[in-house]
Amino acid sequence: MIRAIAVDDEPVALDVIRSHCEKIPFVDLVATFLSSTEAFHYIKTNPVDLIFMDISMPGLSGLELSEMVKNIAQIVFVTAYPEHALKGFELAATDYLLKPINYSRFLKACQLAESRKLTGTPQSPKAEILFVKDGFDWVAVQLNELLYIRGEDNYARLVMKEKSILTRMTLTELQSRLPDGQFLRVHKSFIVALSKIEKLEKHQVTIAEAKIPLSMISADALLKKLNE
Repeated sequence: MIRAIAVDDEPVALDVIRSHCEKIPFVDLVATFLSSTEAFHYIKTNPVDLIFMDISMPGLSGLELSEMVKNIAQIVFVTAYPEHALKGFELAATDYLLKPINYSRFLKACQLAESRKLTGTPQSPKAEILFVKDGFDWVAVQLNELLYIRGEDNYARLVMKEKSILTRMTLTELQSRLPDGQFLRVHKSFIVALSKIEKLEKHQVTIAEAKIPLSMISADALLKKLNE
């Protein structure tokens, strides 16, 4: 059984979470809080496995509270703003949910939390999904599908096997959101997925027939990194 609490300054949001939890036999919602400060005092003296947490709250924000309790309980962020998912995943949240909260999506987050509790799996230091802005929308990019990222003036193009996405984000910003050891900036205009490199030459690498120049790392240094 997962002992859960919910923290949100909107009573309606807490009602939705309570209703969803009542349908899930392995989740026991033991308390709800309108204040993150009250939730923190509760967490200090009571066992909690999972916290459903809003991000934007007056006083102590959900992000600030999560920093204080991230080693105590799993966190599922609940937010009305997709861009907040970026920050949530950086803090190693188990999952994030967008308002209005869909029950099937809520159930999936709970199942993930249960799996991690049963297996003792620690929360990942980085997300397996990267959210980027595509026009007026925020879209999810599966990191295992990402081949490389190419800088294009004030934009960056994320290239996958079947499609590419042009986003108004810098390579430096994207690099900071990528998992260490999986991606590497090999040129001022390119970040590559190390596992997708098909051929390594003296001054370039090949990924899905694209020739990507090397300038920020030598071929020898890259080879050592690939063999680590």
